[in-house]
Amino acid sequence: MRIAQIAPLYEAVPPRLYGGTERIVAYLSDALVELGHEVTLFAAADAGTRARLAPVRDQAIRLDPAPLKSDLAAHLSMLQEVRRRAGEFDVLHFHVDLLHFPFFQDIAARTLTTLHGRLDLKDLPEAYRRWPQFPLVSISEQQRRPLRFAHWVGTVPHGLPAALYRPPAAPAGDYLAFLGRISPEKRPDRAIAIARRAGVPLKLAAKVDAADRDYFHGTIRPLLDAAGAGAQFVGEIGDARKQDFLGHARALLFPIDWPEPFGLVMIEAMACGTPVIAWDCGSVREVVEHGVTGFVVCSEEEAAAAVARLHELDRAAIRRVFERRFSATAMAERYLALYRRLGAPGDAGAPTLARTA
Repeated sequence: MRIAQIAPLYEAVPPRLYGGTERIVAYLSDALVELGHEVTLFAAADAGTRARLAPVRDQAIRLDPAPLKSDLAAHLSMLQEVRRRAGEFDVLHFHVDLLHFPFFQDIAARTLTTLHGRLDLKDLPEAYRRWPQFPLVSISEQQRRPLRFAHWVGTVPHGLPAALYRPPAAPAGDYLAFLGRISPEKRPDRAIAIARRAGVPLKLAAKVDAADRDYFHGTIRPLLDAAGAGAQFVGEIGDARKQDFLGHARALLFPIDWPEPFGLVMIEAMACGTPVIAWDCGSVREVVEHGVTGFVVCSEEEAAAAVARLHELDRAAIRRVFERRFSATAMAERYLALYRRLGAPGDAGAPTLARTA
C-alpha cells in the first residue's frame, strides 16, 4: 500500500526533545515500513525516518533560530505539495488537525485524519459539521465526547517501538517522576504536593514554554525552593535520557487537570516497567489498568496512599501490558485495518468508512 503521512511542522519527526504528535507520526511511519508498505513522510527536512522523506521546510519550526517565521505559511506550502502529489498514494493520512479540509474535499474518501488534541474548543463543532465527509480517528474514546456527531471511523491508541525503552534490570525506585510540560493543566504543583505527602523525592523533567514561564517562576519555582532536596527540576529531556529517568523511578506521577486526549508519557513509563499514578481525568482510565499498570486516583490523599501500594504491582507485567496494547506495531496494524476500508484511489464514487459509535 502507498501511504502518505502528513506531519505537523512544529517539531522534528521524531522531536529532539518534547513533542507528542510528531513522535507518533515517526513511530507509525517506521512501523508501516517494517510491515512492508511504501510510506512517504511529508515533514521538515530534519526528520529521521525509514520512510521516504518529502521535505517541505528546512527544519522544524520550534527550534528554528530565525526570529520571524510563519507557521501558517509553512503548513499551507506543505499542503499544496501534498495536493500536487496526491495521485501517487492510496491513502493520505493527515495529522494537522483540520487544516487540510478545504483543499482535499473532492478526495476525502482517500484520506484519514487523526485528531491529536483536545476537541472542546468553541469553533470546532461548526467546522466539523461543515466538512462531514472526512473520516476521523480519535486517540481515545474520551477525546470524542465534545464532537459525538463527527465522522468517527475508529479509535487507535498511541504506540511506541518495543525496543525504544527497556526496563532496567535493577530499578533504583528511590524517587517519583514527573515528565512532560510545566503548565497549569499538567499540575506539577500537585505532583510536588503528592511527593511531599508520600515522603518520597520527586524529579521533574519538563519543558517550560514561553507562555508558561510566568507560571513556572511565580508558582512552581517557589514550591521547588520550599521543598529543597525533596523536589528537583532537571529540565527538558529527550528520548536518550527517558529510559533511565522513567525506568529508575518508583512511579510516574500524572496528576493532570484537563481532558487529556491520550497521555503519551503514561505508555513511555509502562514501556520501562514503571507504574503510573494518574488523576481520573481525560483518557486516563483507557490507558492505565487500575491495580495492574498503576493506580487511578481522585485526590492527593489517594495518590499518596497509592505510592505506599506500589510494591503490589509487578513491573514485568506492566511491560507485558505495554507490549500487548501500546507497541508501534499494534498501532500500525490498527491503522492498516482502517486504510483498507477507504475508497479506492481515483474512484470519486467510492464510499467513505462507516461511522463507529
